[in-house]
This record gives sequence, C-alpha cells and structure tokens, in this order.
Amino acid sequence: MTRTNYDGASASSLHGPLADRPANPAVGREVPHEAAALHVTGAALYTDDLITRTPGVLHAWPVNAPHAHALVTALDVSPALDVPGVVRVLTADDVPGINDAGIKHDEPLFPTEVMFHGHAVAWVLGETLEAARQGAEAVAVDYEPLPSVLTLTEAIGAGSFQGARRTVSRGDADAGLARAHRRFRGVFEFGGQEHFYLETMCSLALVDEGGQVFVQSSTQHPSETQEIVAHVLGVPSHAVTVQCLRMGGGFGGKEMQPHGLAAVAALGATLTGRPVRLRLNRTQDMTMTGKRHPFHAEWEIGFDERHRITGLRATLTSDGGWSLDLSEPVLARALCHIDNAYWIPDIEVHGRIAKTHKTSQTAFRGFGGPQGMIVIEDILGRCAPQLGISAEELRRSNLYAPGQATPYGQPVRHAERLTAIWSELQQRAGYLDRVAAVEAFNAAHEDTKRGLAITPVKFGISFNLTAFNQAGALVHVYKDGSVLINHGGTEMGQGLHTKMLQVAATALGVPMSTVRLAPTRTDKVPNTSATAASSGADLNGGAIKNACEQITERLADVAARMINCHPADVRFVDGVVTGIGFADRQLTFAEVVGAAYHQRVQLWAAGFYRTEGLHWDAERMQGEPFKYFAYGAALSEVEVDGWTGAYRLRRTDIVHDVGDSLSPLIDVGQIEGGFVQGTGWLTLEELRWDTTDGPNRGRLSTQAASTYKLPSFSEMPEEFHVHLFERATESGVVYGSKAVGEPPLMLAFSVREALRQAVAAFGPGGIEVDLGSPATPEAVFWAVEAARRGRPEPALAASAASEAYAAGNHSGAEVSAVSGSYAQA
Repeated sequence: MTRTNYDGASASSLHGPLADRPANPAVGREVPHEAAALHVTGAALYTDDLITRTPGVLHAWPVNAPHAHALVTALDVSPALDVPGVVRVLTADDVPGINDAGIKHDEPLFPTEVMFHGHAVAWVLGETLEAARQGAEAVAVDYEPLPSVLTLTEAIGAGSFQGARRTVSRGDADAGLARAHRRFRGVFEFGGQEHFYLETMCSLALVDEGGQVFVQSSTQHPSETQEIVAHVLGVPSHAVTVQCLRMGGGFGGKEMQPHGLAAVAALGATLTGRPVRLRLNRTQDMTMTGKRHPFHAEWEIGFDERHRITGLRATLTSDGGWSLDLSEPVLARALCHIDNAYWIPDIEVHGRIAKTHKTSQTAFRGFGGPQGMIVIEDILGRCAPQLGISAEELRRSNLYAPGQATPYGQPVRHAERLTAIWSELQQRAGYLDRVAAVEAFNAAHEDTKRGLAITPVKFGISFNLTAFNQAGALVHVYKDGSVLINHGGTEMGQGLHTKMLQVAATALGVPMSTVRLAPTRTDKVPNTSATAASSGADLNGGAIKNACEQITERLADVAARMINCHPADVRFVDGVVTGIGFADRQLTFAEVVGAAYHQRVQLWAAGFYRTEGLHWDAERMQGEPFKYFAYGAALSEVEVDGWTGAYRLRRTDIVHDVGDSLSPLIDVGQIEGGFVQGTGWLTLEELRWDTTDGPNRGRLSTQAASTYKLPSFSEMPEEFHVHLFERATESGVVYGSKAVGEPPLMLAFSVREALRQAVAAFGPGGIEVDLGSPATPEAVFWAVEAARRGRPEPALAASAASEAYAAGNHSGAEVSAVSGSYAQA
C-alpha cells in the first residue's frame, strides 16, 4: 500500500504528499510554547538544575592562561592538591583517548600551546565551586609568550590564514565590470557578535556501575557531543549517552563548543567515579567561547544605465580565531549569500579564513549568511545616492525574477514572491505616505533627522553539507492511546518541540493533549544532525510524520475490519476513527489501539527523513545545496539625534514567508526575536579585545553585560507589525511549512539602512554615507559629522583606498577614512 509521491518521500495510499494537510490538523493552530508555563514559573529544568538531584557532585574550574599566544613550559598541579576540597586536577596526561575537543583535530582539549587569552590549560575538580576556584589559582604554570595576531587587518598583513579557500563565480566578472556605465569600489569591515544565551555552557557527567557514561549537556548537537566524549575517553560511542533536556538559548553557540566541556566533565567522572558538573560563569563563557565571525570585504561593482548590476568582484575574509571549528562552512554560506535577493549576472567572490589568537569563532544564527548579505546591502546603500536614485529603487530594480539562478547554479524558485512581498509590505506600511512624512520632518528639523529603508531577504534552507540533511524519530503508542515521541532535534527556546507535538498530533489524528515529547537522547535516536541551519522542523518533522504514518497504516487495517470498510478509506481525526461513508460508525483512537494490541500489531515505529533534491560540490562551489529559499522584507523607520548620534527605532513592518506555518505564534515570536537579535548585531553589540602590546594583549574587554551592550525593550521598535505571507505552501516540506529560525535576523538590515538614510539627511544630498558596523551611537555620530562636512571627491577616495590596500594599510581608522567608493562613467 505504498507509493512514492512527487517530493520523493515514500507515502502510503492513506497519506498524500509531504506538504498535504488532513482535515482539522493540529498544525497551523496558534498554540503557546509547550513549556511556556514551566519557563515563566521557574519550574523548567535545565542541565545545571540537575545537580540538586545528583549526590556527591564535583565542580570543575578552568586554569586560564593570561596570554594570547604562549607555550606552556611547566605545569605543576601539586599546590592545587593542597587546597582543602580539591579532589583532582585534570591535565593532558589523564586523557586515555584523543586529546582533542573537535572533529578536525586542531583543538587540543588540554593544550601545550596557548592560542587565546583565557585558554584553559587544565581543569580543577573540587567538592565545592569555591574549592575548585582556589585550586585553579594555586596551579603553577610557566609560559613562554609568543607573538600574536589579533585583528583581521593584522592577519591579512601577515598572511595568517587557515582552512580551504573557496570561490563562487559565474560568467566573467571582468567583462561585467568593463561594460558597466558606473563602477564603484570599497572596503568594508564589520564585527562579530556574542551569543549571550541566558544559560551558559553546562555539562553534568556520571558513570554507572557498568561503566556507561551518561552526560547531560546543554548542546545543540548531542550526537556530536557523544562522539567527542567517546574519542576523548577512548571508548566506542555506544558507551556514551548524551541527553539534552532543553537549553536556555543556543543561537549556534552550542552547536560545536559544548563538546570539549562535556568531555572534561566526562573525563573527571570517569577518573573519580563521582558525578562532575562543569558550568561556565558569564565571564568565563564570554572569554572562552566563540562568537559570530567578523568579516573584512574588498569589493568592486558595476551598474548599467538602468542601474542594474552588471558585475561584482569581491574578496571576503572571515576571522576564524585560533582553530577552524565551523569556519569553513560558515564562509561557504557567506559566499552563497552575497547575492542576497539580487540578480548579479557576472560575479567572482573569493573567500578565505584568517587565523588569529582569539576564541575560535563558530556558528551563530544565520551561519555566515548575514555576513555575506550585509556586504551587498552595504554596497547598494552606499552606491544609490551616487547613482542619483533612492536605495529603495536600486534594490527593487535588482531583485531576482522568475527563471533566474544563483551564482552557484541553483534556480531561484518562487522568485516572484520577492516582488509580491515587497509590494505587500509597502502597501501595509503606507510606504509612500511615510516617505513624504519623513521628508517633511527632515525639512522642518535641523538637528534631528529620520530615515526610512526597506530591505529584502532570500535565505537558503538546508545544511551546506548534504549528509547532515537527515533525521530520525521514535514514536511509541501505548495501549491507552497515549503517545510518546522522541526525535533528534533539541529545544533551545525556539519552539521546535511545540511544532513537533503539533506534527505528531496531526499525523496520528489525535488531540495534542494525548502526545508527550521526551528529552533528546542519543540512545533513543542515534546519529542525529545538529539543531541548526533552520532545519530542525523540516528534518525532524519529516521523520516524526514518517513514523506516525507507519503506525496509522497498521491501525487502518485494524480499524477497517472493525468498521467494515477499505483501509484506504479510514480517517483519523482528533482522536476519532471513522471511514469515508461510515460516519455513523465512530471509534476512539484508544479503542483501535487496544484492538491492535490484542491482534499483536506493532504500535511503535522508527521514522526517518532525508531531504530530497540536494547536490553540492564543495570544491567547485556549484550545485543545489538548499531545499528552498525563505523570503521576507522589512521596512524600518529611525530618528537620529545629530548632536549625540543616539537614535530611536520608531517603527518596523515585516512581511515574511514561512510557507504554511506549523505554529503561527511560534513563528511570529521567532521573526520578532530574530529581527531584534539582528538589530543588536548591526547597531549595538561591539566586541572589543585589548590590541595593545601590554600585558593584557588579547584579553576580551567586553566580558559582561556591563560592557557588552545588548538589545533590550528600549531598542524594540515603538511600533512593530509582523505579517506572515499568505498563500505560500511550500511543496516537498512537512505540511507545507518553511523554516523560520535564521532568515528573520537579516530583516534587521532595514534598521542599519534606515540609519544611513537619516545620516545622509544631515548632509547636502547625493553623498555616500560610510556607516560603521555595528552602527553604535558613536559610529552614527561620526557619520553625521562626515555627512555635514561632505565627503572627499569620489576619485580621490578611490585612489587613497587603492593605494592603502595595495600597501597593506588596513587599520580600523584607515579603513573608515579610505573605504569610500570611486565612480567613473
């Protein structure tokens, strides 16, 4: 009774294509987050809460190096063992397996060469956290300081790079630039971002009487945590079980970097026979863990007489920190998203990864996509006034059209949605009237100006690595009709579990109240991918649906005999089982399940899903790596004080494409949260390291919320309107939905571009505004001052930029002074 539907998935005659919804589905309903009540009452358990339920716990504390780069010449742990309460000090000599915290074997768990300020060279285990801290202070370490590279400009000048260099190209960029009516060149450097999840990194490990290692970890990738723990301990993966109850935020920061910390806890538990808890405090977390990659971009672009892009050449350099981590796929996604939503016929973009003596930068919501997309948005925002048109017109005239493909060869399916979303957003937001209102306000106010900007989003959904686009699930139906589901995705507050409950209830045709979801565990669903790439609902939802349909296929045979109809005519709707034309013969789901049990029919199933239609050649950077594109657009209005650079976000309007939403309340919340987090990256959040040659060189200066500015309620738009794009079913995806985790972050480009418009209003008009990123009030103030003075002649700026770049002069001050574009007819 099975067949293959058009999206490649196996479906029974009871079930249509993956995107089809049955009658009265649980998906699409506005339901609250499944753990909302637990969150707001404080009853929700996180990894660190489990220590109160675990007797005899030891606490771990790191021995942090005070150098950005140094050799460990001597390590004496004996003074620590004299500290009351210290039980053991873990060093490289204690590792029975592989002394490495990653999968590329470039991240020693216990290093002999310090690679960033705060690098942990040993870990102390104590009866109390204070004992462990005092023990760590007592460990005697001798260092031989070595030269360090801290900034992108230093790395570029020194030729300090790591990993593979990639290029995305199509056509002939030289020819595209040569035929341009106007050409511009510039340099753009922008910063990273701290994840600042509410729950810091945490692991709790224990060993049972059989030697089985059980690790509770705040991790987005339990299977990879399991793999790293196993290779550090020198045991097979089946000897390690990793569980993730839930996370208090992740944002990509817990995709790779929890693994080594979990391995330290597991090593300590194995050696002492006691549970070990490792939780970083906020300063340690910010000092020791990776961030969003900062980028440096050098670019040249051309436009024809109609202001259409003719060609683009660029080089993107990411700051990978001290090891590769996920820097290669992050760079790959940046290269694949430099086009954002715009057709660029001839293009050549090179990418490389700088090696610096800082924390190893890692995944962060958007995973390189934002870093690629901001480059083209910055280019268009800077070039529009010099082309003599509005930025809105320049963006709209270059949007993808149906039939066009990306530079890496993937057709842009449903490209018409971009223009439809753009038009709907303008209509809903009253764009034309507000443009006039902003112009009138600016004309009447000398020292306060407003800006209004609209920007699009086109974001590819799937993992860059094709193998990661798979998921599993385990669904149990008990004799009373209740349901338990396990899947490989992790819950970090984003609402994945809520959506999965809705998917299971829909696929089984039962009320959501009868379905429970178990914590994510590697001994229930093995070999899972990280909950990342916005793919959690697509992958795990597909696996859960597959498992549920196996069960309903079996139950349909049982019900058909009870109702006396054909199995293909059996319907499961909201806990009631009927047959087409047999509405008077209704059974409860529990009755059918009970009957199936007595007939020895299997009531559980392992589901599996693989994303169809993907192909990617990472060497050539060509193929179709994404299942589909998520589209959206945002319109933001800001008001800038010319005397201080302070600004208000007066209003934001968003129209975003989530397909047929699985859970509208969850999706709107993700859109709002992603937008605010993106606004923080672009306007507030500034990471600063000590780059002097003093004793604190390499130390992170912004180590806490007191020095690292986070968006708060005061940075929220005073008016905030979010609309889900309608009539947007996505074929080949579970119940026609689309991913929502990452794409909304890039809607925040509208805020930065609105600030650019407001700054330009302080000047004579027609001038390029070179705006720093993050566009902090200080950066906005200096941009306003430059606008009031007017910029240098474009040709002079180009000459200075070219000469400075050729000479290797890339300091922050010089970049801001010479990164202006040049123009030629």
